[in-house]
Amino acid sequence: MFYQDPFDVIIIGGGHAGTEAAMAAARMGQQTLLLTHNIDTLGQMSCNPAIGGIGKGHLVKEVDALGGLMAKAIDQAGIQFRILNASKGPAVRATRAQADRVLYRQAVRTALENQPNLMIFQQAVEDLIVENDRVVGAVTQMGLKFRAKAVVLTVGTFLDGKIHIGLDNYSGGRAGDPPSIPLSRRLRELPLRVSRLKTGTPPRIDARTIDFSVLAQQHGDNPMPVFSFMGNASQHPQQVPCYITHTNEKTHDVIRNNLDRSPMYAGVIEGIGPRYCPSIEDKVMRFADRNQHQIFLEPEGLTSNEIYPNGISTSLPFDVQMQIVRSMQGMENAKIVRPGYAIEYDFFDPRDLKPTLESNLFTACSLLVKSTVLPAMKRLRRRACSLV
Repeated sequence: MFYQDPFDVIIIGGGHAGTEAAMAAARMGQQTLLLTHNIDTLGQMSCNPAIGGIGKGHLVKEVDALGGLMAKAIDQAGIQFRILNASKGPAVRATRAQADRVLYRQAVRTALENQPNLMIFQQAVEDLIVENDRVVGAVTQMGLKFRAKAVVLTVGTFLDGKIHIGLDNYSGGRAGDPPSIPLSRRLRELPLRVSRLKTGTPPRIDARTIDFSVLAQQHGDNPMPVFSFMGNASQHPQQVPCYITHTNEKTHDVIRNNLDRSPMYAGVIEGIGPRYCPSIEDKVMRFADRNQHQIFLEPEGLTSNEIYPNGISTSLPFDVQMQIVRSMQGMENAKIVRPGYAIEYDFFDPRDLKPTLESNLFTACSLLVKSTVLPAMKRLRRRACSLV
């Protein structure tokens, strides 16, 4: 069954890249469809509840200069704003904002639902419609077919996603969400070079079980920065501090003594991890001369008791995660409410692209990797398929 109306652009996936792509296409006057497996998770911050920082904040500013959504959303949802490297030259400074997950998600969804030319539809996509070497649509899990001149896949970690906690693993796009296995299989049928990437996230801690009185506070800047060029500090919600603790030799001993239970070091995970976001296992092994690592305890929101311990991303078993957390100052009685994990997922080799970001597979098909979707939006009228 085909949906009654065709679209100019279909966006598959409603994370950071997907929401920006959908907004960009709709702002250009294109009739745009955003397909997501769950409307309630549009704009969901899967890992760190923050926007910007070194090597990232300038990208948010660039997206904002192009009319993007992210900077505007964080100005409405940021609960701590700072300028990093403020004592150095302007070229290396970076704005960073701690986010309230709920407020950020609400800001993104409100913007999407009020954007002209944009329709949102809840269904997982399982197949692409290919005719005469052109991608002309998508097929959802219930068999509903949508036609479009361009299809953009912004699928993040969902393509055949596999979550690892210790030596146990299970399928998932992220914790609590299903993976996109049929779409992954469909894409693997095409002559594309496919491999696996890996990323991870730390355990979340119950703030009520942390002794903040023995920890150093880290407050935001005053006057408060803003992210969007059209933003104002009056848009910011209540501001709160973060806290700082450290790993120690006891922490490192726990990690070293349990590396045989780490899926990365036991050879269970084949995917390549991010260069600038190493797990705590990698930090301990790669920087063996260091006797401590700084850990930032970041609130997940104004109405949440969860704390994000920035710096201890791990896929070690739950019992080892408990030992790691409780080995640090102020965390001796801490309780974990969500375990940390690693996730493996499919990615497509960006070297298979032309300079225009079009692939060599279809006449008008482009494959995009993360963070490249927005510069390519200018070319959406002549795209057929994109993969982010």
